[in-house]
Amino acid sequence: AISREDLLAKMAEQMSKKRLEHSLGVEAAAIRLAKRYGADETKAGLAGLLHDYAKEVSDEDFLALIDKYQLDSDLKNWGNNIWHGVVGIYKIKEDLELSDAEILHSIETHTVGSKEMSLLDKIIYVADYIEDGRDFPGVGEAREIATSSLDRAVAYETARTVAFLAQKAHPIYPQTIETYNAYISYLK
Repeated sequence: AISREDLLAKMAEQMSKKRLEHSLGVEAAAIRLAKRYGADETKAGLAGLLHDYAKEVSDEDFLALIDKYQLDSDLKNWGNNIWHGVVGIYKIKEDLELSDAEILHSIETHTVGSKEMSLLDKIIYVADYIEDGRDFPGVGEAREIATSSLDRAVAYETARTVAFLAQKAHPIYPQTIETYNAYISYLK
């Protein structure tokens, strides 16, 4: 029950200009994907817009949210790349009083995926990867794949993410491995 103008003003207080521009790009990509795949465009747009709402929250605030909501204590072993989705939804609930479970779940899983993803989950996961402001090797192919199959796009993006993290010798969040295992067959 907040106007778009007020929401954008609140987001501008919460995040850098660059992060807000990225969020607007994900909103646009999510709406395009929702149109293509028959999903609720309003929900997709809002989830895309809010997906990184908590990206610039301090580590201390995330740790406090983990304690406050009695989340799995193993989350404390991870960092912002995991927290801004998995824990960030609690910041969104508090700040914006958003209660739509489908939107919140798509934000929660937008970086780690899930072995069972709804249409909206897949849209936000993919939109974050392919939004027009992204420029990295493979993003063009990801955009092309997303026009024909969300499942294949999830598989492609997850495989590239896992390979990138493995090459850098970074730990891989268990749910991301589950996503990889659940979707990789779409690349065969």
